[in-house]
Amino acid sequence: MAAQAHKPIKFALQGGGAHGAFSWGVLDYLLEDGRLQIEAVSGTSAGAMNAVALADGMAAGGPAEARQRLRDFWSATSAAARFSPIQRSPIDIMMGNWSLDYSPGFLLMEYFSEVFSPYDFNPFDFNPLREVVAAAIDFGRVNDAGGIKLFLTATNVRTGRPKIFRQPDITLDSVMASACLPFLFKAVEIDGAAYWDGGYMGNPALFPLVDECDLGDVVLIQINPFYRPDIPRTAGDIRNRLNEITFNASLFKELRSLAFLWEIIHHENLERERYRDIHVHAIHDAETMLALRMSSKLNAEWAFLTYLRDRGRAAAADWLAKHYDDLGARSTLDLSWVFAESLKPAHLAEGAARNYPIGSAAGD
Repeated sequence: MAAQAHKPIKFALQGGGAHGAFSWGVLDYLLEDGRLQIEAVSGTSAGAMNAVALADGMAAGGPAEARQRLRDFWSATSAAARFSPIQRSPIDIMMGNWSLDYSPGFLLMEYFSEVFSPYDFNPFDFNPLREVVAAAIDFGRVNDAGGIKLFLTATNVRTGRPKIFRQPDITLDSVMASACLPFLFKAVEIDGAAYWDGGYMGNPALFPLVDECDLGDVVLIQINPFYRPDIPRTAGDIRNRLNEITFNASLFKELRSLAFLWEIIHHENLERERYRDIHVHAIHDAETMLALRMSSKLNAEWAFLTYLRDRGRAAAADWLAKHYDDLGARSTLDLSWVFAESLKPAHLAEGAARNYPIGSAAGD
């Protein structure tokens, strides 16, 4: 491949348990391609784990080492879950799906989490991922001031506000706070504050990438579908859709804020650089993610993780082939449908004509 100029980008990595392996695949392909310069990453839950593995590897040896650190992290995650009672059942395997819907261990865990709190059934707060992250990540390198800027989001239990962990204060506890599922684990306490999974208030948080970084393109790696064509009718499908809506709600609000930022810039003729006029993109695979049920977020089989990695690599290759030339020039994420039910039709049409994020026709 002929050498080309590196284009600066910032990543926004969603959380979603094992589905975060899709983001691993996206990062793996883009690091291998080598034409993008990663300046900052905002991550939540599994996105936070991908973020620290990426930053650690880049600080240790550059893109090749970052790819290896990401692989090592996901391999260790799978190994830690090898003897877990939460495994696919023979029925799940026979049906050819990745879910745990018929897994006795998963069903028992669901029952306990609905009846008892983790303070009752998990009094010692055992979380195998904590040991995996501790062994895989060098937080000294993660906090290196000369490396990639990181922003990890958690939810403050008492205030309900997002907490952003930044260098040089990112620790093992920061990552575990960002990934703390309140029905399975006790709140993570840091400096007297208690935190739950960041997905409730920022999945991921975009504002640090706008307010605290140089101008550039923001690329959302999306693993929680915005849209589902079918109305959920079973109890499991309803829970699955509510989970997706809940973990996308804060992201919707931030994307809408960015859309109105464009409105202010253009209507008031303000200086673009002063108001952080940025371009927004998304890498996703709707077909793959729509086929996965919520329970598969706890499936850490290596075959499943590598399947998602490969789907992520394919999605990244397709996106880069279509939109490399758009980087630095225009947004490619079409947000018009997100606001179709809350904005006047004339307003949406005006946005589309100006190629604002709320009406961009350049998205996939």
